[in-house]
Amino acid sequence: MTATRAHGSGAGLPAAFLRAGSSSFTEFVAEVSPEVLPGRRLAGTVPGPAATGSAGELSPHATTLIAASYDGGVLMAGDRRATMGNLIAQRDIEKVFPADEYSMIGFAGTAGIGIEMTGLFQVELEHYEKIEGAPLSLSGKANRLATMIRGNLGLALQGLAAVPLFAGWDEAEERGRIFSYDVTGGRYEEHQFYSVGSGSIFARGALKKLYRPDFDLGAAAVAVIQALYDAADDDSATGGPDLTRRIYPVILSASAAGVERIAEAQVAQLVEAVVAERMERPDGPRAPLR
Repeated sequence: MTATRAHGSGAGLPAAFLRAGSSSFTEFVAEVSPEVLPGRRLAGTVPGPAATGSAGELSPHATTLIAASYDGGVLMAGDRRATMGNLIAQRDIEKVFPADEYSMIGFAGTAGIGIEMTGLFQVELEHYEKIEGAPLSLSGKANRLATMIRGNLGLALQGLAAVPLFAGWDEAEERGRIFSYDVTGGRYEEHQFYSVGSGSIFARGALKKLYRPDFDLGAAAVAVIQALYDAADDDSATGGPDLTRRIYPVILSASAAGVERIAEAQVAQLVEAVVAERMERPDGPRAPLR
């Protein structure tokens, strides 16, 4: 009787929760509670921008991300600084996360939107696997992320844009792959390496001279640390290694063994070696001419 009364009074789950539906968690939320999705917060719902200018000026921004393939996998690294105008909003923000067992996601742009989008994407992949009984292919994951970015276009037009970088191990092709995006949801596959964020032009320039396709994981990690150092050297929004506070880049790798985070102690050793070399040659290592 109690259970019957509870259900009859509306205490039970809504019908949408009980019927078979889409394997997309984002589509399910759009049907049940669309107001909680980041992209549904349209113009005028963010307090302040009409009076103060772009809403993006009110929010911390994450900066530089790098992804690079190596022999047997792909890695992704991010600096730790978030800025708000000319101020350092946070010194130790993390911008790189596992998306699932074999893929990684990082973000540049509005930090709050990026963190929320990352969490939603993680749930999206987990939801799909539970409903379908099998994970999406890597290309399928990249396409799902593109759809989510497209749903945030309204906020991006207000200055609240978050641009992810996606990479992972493709089990079917047995190689690491990298995908970049624009704010409209355009998806582009990159080859060998790529970088996004305010310091990306300097990071990519460094990797053009340092990158080799035969890198192992250790050599690739050193190369991306060098590239982040160069980005911080020329871009004020990118944070360099902070030895006094022991703040180092976050580096994740994806291979046939899955996604792993390189231990902070190991990253610290690599960073300290790079900094020691920069004491002798501030502009970085010499690239071979041939």
